[in-house]
Amino acid sequence: MDDFEDRLTALRPRLHRYCARMTGSAISGEDVLQDALVKVLHARSQGVEVDNLEGWLFRIAHNASLDFLRGKARATVVALTDDMEAAPMPEADIVAIGFRTFLQLPELQRCAVILKDVLGHSVEEIAGIAGCSPAAAKSALQRGRTALRELAKTPEDTRLPLMSDADRRRIAAYVDLFRGGDFDTIRTMLAGDVKLELVNRLQWQGREKTGAYFTRYAQETKWRFALGAVEGRPAMLVFDGTGPMERPAHFVLIGWSDNRIAEIRDFLFAPYVLEAVDWMRLG
Repeated sequence: MDDFEDRLTALRPRLHRYCARMTGSAISGEDVLQDALVKVLHARSQGVEVDNLEGWLFRIAHNASLDFLRGKARATVVALTDDMEAAPMPEADIVAIGFRTFLQLPELQRCAVILKDVLGHSVEEIAGIAGCSPAAAKSALQRGRTALRELAKTPEDTRLPLMSDADRRRIAAYVDLFRGGDFDTIRTMLAGDVKLELVNRLQWQGREKTGAYFTRYAQETKWRFALGAVEGRPAMLVFDGTGPMERPAHFVLIGWSDNRIAEIRDFLFAPYVLEAVDWMRLG
């Protein structure tokens, strides 16, 4: 079991890269990945054994991504059979393409390009994960490469943070309190059933447990905090103060209910989420 958990931890960033591009969002990709891992752990508890662990995990992550997309009614699977030739895109180019651009591809094309050109899977492995024939996987890959090249020529519009004045005031006040180290005041703002998630590490619920989270931040002096937006959502950007503060080290999302802090999602232990996430510093 320890070996299994070690392999799962090692594969988590790769699984997130897949889920994020399939869903068009680094944050939604993490949500989908967590759902997939719950299914993985449940299957293991039922005694499921697999020969190809990575292929099995990607198959579950693939199905979880499709469930998410269908639930959002954002796309449908498009069957592909025509064969077209297209050369692979350089990894540096494809990694730089925004997640929303991938979302414009039909699901099978998106799946094939991500698995082959981002994660290095073979056409046969893609077919096994997507549940299609190798011929369909190859066709989807070639069509997806061609379409992605065309889409990449059109610059994406900057994703502006669409937040209300009230949301902006609340997150700005939260960031100011962090900057000033006034964690006692923040604790008074917590809802009684507040949920804390240190993504990829732990989940707590309740004001008393969550209060300890701020104690740890109070003991660490290297972080610098700024008001920002991540994928259009109000966020606290956290920078390593020992560097130039050109890119956040991680970020924190805050959920509110009746002017109380109802949820905190801190991505400190999930640096892979920042790979190509849309973020903007606002203050």
